[in-house]
Amino acid sequence: MSKPAILIIEDSASLALGFAAQLEEAGYEVALAATLAEARDALANTRYSAALLDLQLPDGDGLSLLEQRDETSPAFVVITADGSLSRAIAAMRLGAFDFLVKPVAGTRLLATIRAAVEQSKTAPAKAVIKPVEDGTRFHGFIGQSPVMRAVFRTIEQVADSRASVFVTGESGTGKEVTAEALHAESRRRNKAFVAINCGAIPENLLESELFGHVKGAFTGAIENRIGAAKAADGGTLFLDEICEMELKLQVKLLRFIQTGMIQRVGSAQAEPVDVRIVCATNRDPLREVVEGRFREDLLYRLNVIPIHLPPLRERGDDIVLLADRLTESIAQEERRPGLQLSAASRAKIRAHSWPGNVRELQNALRRSVVIGEGDQIDISIPSGPAAMPETLPPPSFKPAFAEPSGTPAQPSVSPSTELAFDGMTLAQIEHLAIEAALKRHGGNVTRAAKELAVNPSTIYRKLEKQRAQSG
Repeated sequence: MSKPAILIIEDSASLALGFAAQLEEAGYEVALAATLAEARDALANTRYSAALLDLQLPDGDGLSLLEQRDETSPAFVVITADGSLSRAIAAMRLGAFDFLVKPVAGTRLLATIRAAVEQSKTAPAKAVIKPVEDGTRFHGFIGQSPVMRAVFRTIEQVADSRASVFVTGESGTGKEVTAEALHAESRRRNKAFVAINCGAIPENLLESELFGHVKGAFTGAIENRIGAAKAADGGTLFLDEICEMELKLQVKLLRFIQTGMIQRVGSAQAEPVDVRIVCATNRDPLREVVEGRFREDLLYRLNVIPIHLPPLRERGDDIVLLADRLTESIAQEERRPGLQLSAASRAKIRAHSWPGNVRELQNALRRSVVIGEGDQIDISIPSGPAAMPETLPPPSFKPAFAEPSGTPAQPSVSPSTELAFDGMTLAQIEHLAIEAALKRHGGNVTRAAKELAVNPSTIYRKLEKQRAQSG
């Protein structure tokens, strides 16, 4: 069997020869090109599995090779200096397989080339998307509005890239559905899709969940365990609520992305992992960077291909189309087939703003299917006071940031509150506030943390401390 052929397009002779030596030792056939002209000539006469591409070449811009690539082109791996990350990201958007920042570690170089060669072996033809029924479905999505069709096109265009995707949008707009669609549309579809919610796992456990641990690494580590990254090797790793990740772990995630290597908690050995990363948040990532909660360099690495999901209220007639499909599905699940939305229900659905988006719509429809009578559904959408919980929280627990904008709340303590807190420690008052917030949000730690303006891991940590003291 012939060796996979690699083309190194690099004008620095010392770097090119260094890369060539490592690749030849690993069993690859290597050719060198120092200019665009030499690269074009080599690509025209030889079929390469992968190409290392420096963007700064003596006779032009390496991006032009990406702009002119076709089905016979190799998988391009861009090599760039630290200060040219924006150009590397531009290359990824033009279809580069991956990018490496100089100086490049040998393990990272070999792991990336290995993955690029593996992709080139895969059949170039992708699974064609065949719309179901009337052409309104795309994987887990239902819709045909222009804004959603634009999302579908983006997913199809970037699915086979190794570039990281950053999905943003309000809660309930379908961020995990987007990640699943990217995986299903890619050549990685036969490998694992692994999702991890960064906001639902305590800070001290998230590193282990992500990278794994060895037996005895910490109290409770009774056996070796692979993490989500290793479990997704060859496939897709979806990091939901990425902005909830603590800064210390963000550093380790950045290193993983840069090196392609993971290190389990308690282990001194690094392991190569090949994953495509998709992450999501319902926050504004740029604001998180400005306010010091998210690393700017990590955002650059993750936000190579941004996809923004529009809220349901901006999707036009999709909302009624979606309601019809959900009604049919829910009615089947609840053993009430044949149910349909009434005309009044359709009008209510169109008029409501749906702040909870698809999740809120789904819950409203299920409630109406379960309690409704007859062959038509008369949907009930709580609004105003009816939408509030029956037991309102004590005023003393309402955070200042919850007040309407433009009328900032002034911190104050009423006499009754002073009496209620009399003799209590600060820790006890904090515990009361956390318990009250959790009760208001049905035990949802992420929502409670958002109300209290703290990280979910803070709540987990304080609850664990309280349980330890109680025990």
